[in-house]
Amino acid sequence: MTPNGPVDAPDVVDVVALGESMVTFLPTRPGRLADVPSFERAIGGAESNVACVLASAGHTVRWVGRVGTDGFGDHLVEAIAAYGVDTSAVRRDPARPTGIYFRTAGDRASDDHEVAYYRAGSAASAMTKDNVGVDAVRSGRVLHLSGITAALSEDCLGLMRELTAPRAGRPLVSFDVNHRAHLWHHQEPGKVLLDLARGSDLVFVGEDEAEAAWGVIGGPAAIRAALPEPRALVVKQGSRGATLFQGDGEGFQGEDDTVTFVPSLKVDVVAPVGAGDAFAAGFLSATLRALPARDRLRHGHLMAAAALTVPGDLAAPPSREHADRLAALDDRAWETLRLGPGWTEAVTRAQEEVRTP
Repeated sequence: MTPNGPVDAPDVVDVVALGESMVTFLPTRPGRLADVPSFERAIGGAESNVACVLASAGHTVRWVGRVGTDGFGDHLVEAIAAYGVDTSAVRRDPARPTGIYFRTAGDRASDDHEVAYYRAGSAASAMTKDNVGVDAVRSGRVLHLSGITAALSEDCLGLMRELTAPRAGRPLVSFDVNHRAHLWHHQEPGKVLLDLARGSDLVFVGEDEAEAAWGVIGGPAAIRAALPEPRALVVKQGSRGATLFQGDGEGFQGEDDTVTFVPSLKVDVVAPVGAGDAFAAGFLSATLRALPARDRLRHGHLMAAAALTVPGDLAAPPSREHADRLAALDDRAWETLRLGPGWTEAVTRAQEEVRTP
């Protein structure tokens, strides 16, 4: 599968990512939110995370969203643009604030993890097909979306349905299910997320998400049976790896899939946040480069490893040459590779030392 779209348009970019980005406050030490004395400011948002990683990896990327006319909105636009992302299509809303959230340092899946969102009534929750600039949204070879946007409001859900509806000449639609049960108040998420996934060309979903949202158990094959429509389906299997089901592009029915599994890397985890977004960015980067199925999954794992070895949501990705070299390892070398904090910079430092007289 390779991206299609209006490649002759003068303002075309590799990827457009649409969604809410928020200012994130990260704790300066572990503990309950009630006990943490101070926080460091960062940025967060599934779609803008993908945009920032892709731009850092050398792709042309546009982020489309809405923020308030407040200092947090200023910071978001400036911080995302600093990664090389085109933010010219971001709209400012004078009547609604920019969303923010606080979180603890632990794993999102752990019992003691806390997140305090202040995003109700945010500027992004008011996104519609009439106020986000649909031409800009459709100006990429790939349009990347996530289920988080659909959960924000009825207006956002309407926009998502518009963007995943069949349309001649639309870009390749990439959809990360990103099931967040606590965000859903206006709809039952299972059917909505399934409908949006069925309208997309490339879908990312975790085994745990498929069970929580759709009640599907039985592993990747069972998930593909429940979701045969997308041309490509990536099932994330946590620390075990990820499986790609790649159709032939004709019927999108899954009967003639090529199935590829790639195990996850061994990683010394610093913070388990942002890895799913980084995986999607790595996979999309390799897809834009028309790399084979195994290497698309491997680039996803490598970008996820970069995110897992830093405290925040975003990490500097490895250079393209470094990532390509690791993705080309034989199976034994790949399965024994272990990555820790600073691994993305190690090659750059070594090269600089060699060049220094």
